[in-house]
Amino acid sequence: MVPFGGRIRVIHRDAVIAETRRAIRVLETSHAPMYFVPPSDVVTDRLARGTAQSYCQWKGAATYWSVFTRGLLVVNAAWSYETPLPEYEAIRGYYAFSASLLDECWVDNEQAAPNPGSTSGGWITSNIIGPFKGEPGTEHW
Repeated sequence: MVPFGGRIRVIHRDAVIAETRRAIRVLETSHAPMYFVPPSDVVTDRLARGTAQSYCQWKGAATYWSVFTRGLLVVNAAWSYETPLPEYEAIRGYYAFSASLLDECWVDNEQAAPNPGSTSGGWITSNIIGPFKGEPGTEHW
């Protein structure tokens, strides 16, 4: 988990959902990086509490958020950790976004691809080298 000073942008249906140069980059074993955006850099009136539930053994219980833009609701397209485990206190209340559910997730000037077959939320850019858990044949790593 490290501060990321590059530009992170999340866009859906031509509406900016998040834009920051103050993200926190989180790496998990065998997954592409996730970027957590501070709430002050997210258009939070485009978010509504989602329905999913999950628990990460390192970060704790996730709160899911649906994204509403231009008449469309994308269910559980973002998540946050409202009460993270102590080691991840820095991401408390920050939002991560699903590159597989939203139209555009950008790292600097490159549109990221989603971590294939995974709900980890990882964003793949040209400087990230796999293989990544979630790709075909990685189910039993």
